[in-house]
Amino acid sequence: MNKNDPVIHHSPLGDYQARKSVHPKRIDGLFRRFKWLIMVVTLGIYYGTPWIRWDRGPYAPDQAVLVDVANRRFYMFDIEIWPHEFYFVAGLLIMAGIGLFLVTSAVGRAWCGYSCPQTVWTDLFQHVDRFVDGDRNARMRLEAAPWTWGKVMRRLAKWAIYLVIAFWTGGAWIMYFSDAPTMVRDFWSGDAALAAYITVAVLTATTFVLGGFMREQVCIYMCPWPRIQSALMDEHSLLVTYKDWRGEPRGSIKKAQKDPDAYGDCVDCNLCVAVCPTGWDIRKGPDISCITCGLCIDACDRVMKDVDRPRGLIDYVTLDDAEAEAKGAPVRPAWKALLRGRTIAYFVIWSAIGAGLLFLLGTRDHTEITAAPDRNPAYTLMQDGSVRNNYTVKLRNMESRPRDMRVSLEGLEGGMMWTDEMSAERAAREFTVSVPADETETLRVYVIAPGGTGNQDFAFTVVSLDEAAESDTVDAQFETPGG
Repeated sequence: MNKNDPVIHHSPLGDYQARKSVHPKRIDGLFRRFKWLIMVVTLGIYYGTPWIRWDRGPYAPDQAVLVDVANRRFYMFDIEIWPHEFYFVAGLLIMAGIGLFLVTSAVGRAWCGYSCPQTVWTDLFQHVDRFVDGDRNARMRLEAAPWTWGKVMRRLAKWAIYLVIAFWTGGAWIMYFSDAPTMVRDFWSGDAALAAYITVAVLTATTFVLGGFMREQVCIYMCPWPRIQSALMDEHSLLVTYKDWRGEPRGSIKKAQKDPDAYGDCVDCNLCVAVCPTGWDIRKGPDISCITCGLCIDACDRVMKDVDRPRGLIDYVTLDDAEAEAKGAPVRPAWKALLRGRTIAYFVIWSAIGAGLLFLLGTRDHTEITAAPDRNPAYTLMQDGSVRNNYTVKLRNMESRPRDMRVSLEGLEGGMMWTDEMSAERAAREFTVSVPADETETLRVYVIAPGGTGNQDFAFTVVSLDEAAESDTVDAQFETPGG
């Protein structure tokens, strides 16, 4: 080894350390109540939505939200999305992405702190911990205690509750893909599809492990979103911020009472760390471990009230505003931080996409026609010199009721047509067919026209014979020997 080479000092603990369990302390306050609200609403929506009924008539399923894989449909209350309308789903996904950009640039990792499924289920499991084992100190004592029958029974009881929650989480998911009451009956009678049992098993296992045991490790180490969020936040974003200019140097209440001018407002009680679901000390500054849930704000505000000092030592504030406040500038209302170029641009783009999707949804027709010509052979020469082309015509009825539709030829002088259900002697310029509710009717259509005219462009037109009188047209080409 060369004496000029840098010396590398290795930690006596090694490069890796075992995880230290996080036992968040119970706290009450504005942000804790908001987390309660979000958890109840999101879990209520997830578990309850498959059971909501929605009357769409006798020909459509009555489940309000249903991903009907077998029939390739997506139902959401009065909205029905067909496979060829996947752009609606793509638009919603784009809106969700831009919405995350908007939220992150405005209020930091609020998605992670309140609405992320990992956060919601972890929060639920932590409440189970408190119910079974007690609050923070009791849980820490129990973890450090030797394994006794009492500890084993507590662990088994808690894990059993975890398992019930995880199982119902997986079970609720498959209800979105089939009629919920029918799926429950088939699942417990053993008549459900194998995919249903596999899906429930996988989701049960992942929920049990990720929410019950890995918890903050998913947010800190596994999830890529925090790394992306770092690029979306700046000094103008609202973040959970410790105002070190006001809190430092730290000192206990007794020390501060003896020499008030020597210490800041932070009494070093560590309650902000004790309530944090990831165990992060916000006084160290912004970090990927902070999910911006605001529980440390609730904790610190309570302590400041108890020691008769102003709230806001830890607060939702932009870094720019915190620096301005440290210099004596008046505190700017938090909502003003939202009105800036980036957030307004995200909101405008998000709103424009949403408005576009609503416009397309409101103006779309429920009647469509497509036509594909046979290519082998492209035409058939008849004995009388006329030419016949064959087409596969599909009529799409996107209504939840049967409808009669009239198909006609536009152009193609002298042209006539018939289907397999009609004889050639009944060939005409138009015919009527009944299309079942929410179905695509496939027809074999034969078109015949005088020969010697060369290739001709024409069109198939369909008109629904009901009060809506919707119509659609598809262009086609008639092939001839002289084409």
